[in-house]
Amino acid sequence: MTGPGVDSWYHEKESAWLYRRVAAAEPDAGKRRLFEQLSLAAEEQAARWAQAAARDAAADPAHRSFTPSLRARIVARLLERFDPASLRPVLAAMKLRGLSVYSALPGSIAGHAMPTTLAEVGARHRSTLGGSLRAVVFGVNDGLVSNLSLVLGVAGAGVARGYVLMSGAAGLLAGALSMAAGEYVSVRSQREMYEYQIALEREELREYPEEEAEELALIYQARGVELGQARAVSRSLLAHPDKALDVLAREELGLNPGDLGSPWRAGTASFVTFAMGALVPLVPFLAGMAGTAALAGSAAVTALALFAVGMSLSLFTGRDALRSALRMVLIGGAAGTLSFLVGRALGVAIS
Repeated sequence: MTGPGVDSWYHEKESAWLYRRVAAAEPDAGKRRLFEQLSLAAEEQAARWAQAAARDAAADPAHRSFTPSLRARIVARLLERFDPASLRPVLAAMKLRGLSVYSALPGSIAGHAMPTTLAEVGARHRSTLGGSLRAVVFGVNDGLVSNLSLVLGVAGAGVARGYVLMSGAAGLLAGALSMAAGEYVSVRSQREMYEYQIALEREELREYPEEEAEELALIYQARGVELGQARAVSRSLLAHPDKALDVLAREELGLNPGDLGSPWRAGTASFVTFAMGALVPLVPFLAGMAGTAALAGSAAVTALALFAVGMSLSLFTGRDALRSALRMVLIGGAAGTLSFLVGRALGVAIS
């Protein structure tokens, strides 16, 4: 049975299945209950869609089976290894609800946390695993496509295996260094700007503490908090300057002092991920293959890697995993083919 009703039934069944996986991986009892309840609600909605679809198509819902998609199974496997909060971007791409519990403290207003006790002051959101995974996937993809194009372009010119291998190694090193340098400069510049703004805020807090507390209270009042409560919490911050600076930086500047990022770590990560991808097209040449066999091997192993990258990207885009994988293979294949043809034309022209 096919149609919009069946598609909606399947989506609700898959959501319910994933909610149960999230609940099983969630250490917090309150959040676990939330996802268990969402799972039950999704099952109820799926039952309604099944009944509607059965009426339209004269089919018996009891004969219909559910099998989670490949993308859903990958997410479930990730949930076995990592906590749900760190996978929030991935779960959002699966269109799961209730994820706001991982983005705000109790009493948050318009996306900004209004602390009600000193224990909540200075609470901050850390970078998630989802963001790191996305960066790794894109870094590997850049290395795969760029070095495959270089290797095929040089090989198309008809040069010997040694020259192809040398060109590929040079492309790996040059690309990885370029990526690392660019990421380092970008994160370093951003960090220096943030540090300057936070330093100004620190100076203002030292010179005008009462005024800063009142300004913060007014910010919360504008979001609907009773002014007396806002003033009480804001003034209590004065006894804890470090926590006060943290809150002021987030609320007034939109910055989190704990998440400025390390330029060295960002640069190193870019170098490693690009190099990982760029190494793949060289594997057949490093294994001693030459000629057409080496080219075919390079194209094959790179296509497999691009297929895996495309499936990984589907975790963040919410698109069909197979379609995303095939699209990535086609894009990489087109880039490699064009590079080979250009290299062949230049090789003929030069010779």
